[in-house]
Amino acid sequence: MSDSEVLTRVESGVGRITLNRPKALHALNRAMCEAMTAALLAWREDDAVQSVLLDHSGERGFCAGGDIRMIAESGAGDASEARTFFLAEYRLNHLMFEYPKPITAVVDGIVMGGGVGISEPADVRVATERTTYAMPETGIGLFPDVGGGWFLPRLPGQTGVWIALTGARLKAADTVALGIHTHFLPSDRIEALKGALIAHPAEPKTVADTLASDPGPAPTAAHREAIDRLFAFDTVEAIFAALEADGSDWALAQLATLKTKSPQSLKVTLRQLRLGASLETFADAMAMEYRLGGRMVGSHDFQEGVRAVIVDKDNTPDWSPADLAGVTDAALDALFAPLPADQEWSPLP
Repeated sequence: MSDSEVLTRVESGVGRITLNRPKALHALNRAMCEAMTAALLAWREDDAVQSVLLDHSGERGFCAGGDIRMIAESGAGDASEARTFFLAEYRLNHLMFEYPKPITAVVDGIVMGGGVGISEPADVRVATERTTYAMPETGIGLFPDVGGGWFLPRLPGQTGVWIALTGARLKAADTVALGIHTHFLPSDRIEALKGALIAHPAEPKTVADTLASDPGPAPTAAHREAIDRLFAFDTVEAIFAALEADGSDWALAQLATLKTKSPQSLKVTLRQLRLGASLETFADAMAMEYRLGGRMVGSHDFQEGVRAVIVDKDNTPDWSPADLAGVTDAALDALFAPLPADQEWSPLP
């Protein structure tokens, strides 16, 4: 296997992109985003490429997110490197979302954060029994970016809000039931899928439909009524109150989880999803998230969350403000405010 962190080539009409940073669970950095972007741009008008296949080397997971340590170190300074990364990453997400040729993503293993950002825009999204999906950003003082403000509020009912606020980890039965992933395939059938795609490069959905199997019953189905009822509010305080008033073991478990998350992140995330539900284009969501990202990486809670979860691993972050009441509407307004025109996010020219 090459030393390159992203491998790109064309096989019988299929543009192949393979994430190749296994020791970091293929966490994305700027160079990886730029390599994927360059390949997609080269193939966009190339008649020899009929579809694109995105996968990963090794067996440890599809993509665990972005390069959080770099983002935190940049955020502790002037955040310029973090903003440059977000610009490249979000442009890649948007390029994939608008891509004129079908993209197939094989999410065999962990798919979180940035990994969600490069798989959700794909037309065919294949999960396996090894898939674990999550958007865990509220636990590190951030928010579900890379298009979370677009994709999550468009999931059934309030499931996207529940996923975003709690950081719930889902297996394939749930992700397929919710439409996060389009197909389930046992991991030992993935090579057969790739072979069939290369044999029929213009028909990835038909190939996946033919090979897919049933992932089994979705555990979340038993809680859908509760999710839709208890997470339907427009303030985090109201969601907390509803969970407490419900009093079921499940509701109280969700409440206990939420109380470990950054209060600022919870409020930012709920506003992000409620606004995202009303946006007309994916580009609008990217612009909103770029404003948030550049500001929040320098915040106390993101720096503290990375310290507690990733650096020291003591999992005891000291959030500030320490409770929901301390996160004011004015503070939220400042985080969501437009940037100067020459600093706003824009799609690839």
